[in-house]
Amino acid sequence: MAKLEIKNLSAEVNGKVVVNDVSLAISSGEVHVLMGPNGSGKSSLLNVILGHPRYALSGGTIALDGEDITNMPTYKKARKGLFLSQQILPGVEGVTLATFLREAHHHIKNATTSVLEFYKYLEARANLVGISTSFLKRFVNAGLSGGEKKQSEVLQLMVLQPQFAFLDEIDSGVDIDSLKKVFAGIELLKKEGTGFLLVTHYTKIFQHIAPERVHIMKDGAIIASGGRELIKKIEEKGFQ
Repeated sequence: MAKLEIKNLSAEVNGKVVVNDVSLAISSGEVHVLMGPNGSGKSSLLNVILGHPRYALSGGTIALDGEDITNMPTYKKARKGLFLSQQILPGVEGVTLATFLREAHHHIKNATTSVLEFYKYLEARANLVGISTSFLKRFVNAGLSGGEKKQSEVLQLMVLQPQFAFLDEIDSGVDIDSLKKVFAGIELLKKEGTGFLLVTHYTKIFQHIAPERVHIMKDGAIIASGGRELIKKIEEKGFQ
């Protein structure tokens, strides 16, 4: 069982503290939900974990199975099995999702597969949760609606099978049919051992998934963590 441990993580942007002494631990097959008001530092935390160069780390450590990966380059963290889905996904014209995933799979899994064999694998993974295989022939995140982008992102997740996935507002601006496919993919990957940290503003996420832990963030710090009892409090009183 893999474990990701974040201890006393702090970071700044242009001298302003955006992540303040954050600690949490996620194990294989666990889903954690991170909530909080706008500007509380949720997206910043995900970017700091993956090593976005805009953020200056000022303290703390990130360990994967006991190995310190705090200052590891982002591409090496990806090869170690960390996956980040951002709110705004960049489009890549001219590169189909199938081609992109074959290259990524080759580098992350260190496996060489024929084009035909890999395409059959892609189709099988998509069919597991009802995502259209037509995405495989479309350009990466280019010309897609909000819901289509999220489905495409989940398909990427299902193919790459990361150890830990950080999904920033995966449920925002998504129609109900797309949402069902997105969470079907998350549930399947959870069963296969992927650990998740899901960032959201909306308690409706709990209609689709039952997390092991919920964390509330404010002013860059985690101010509360808990289980179903915390979910109930959020639904009744908001983030106060």
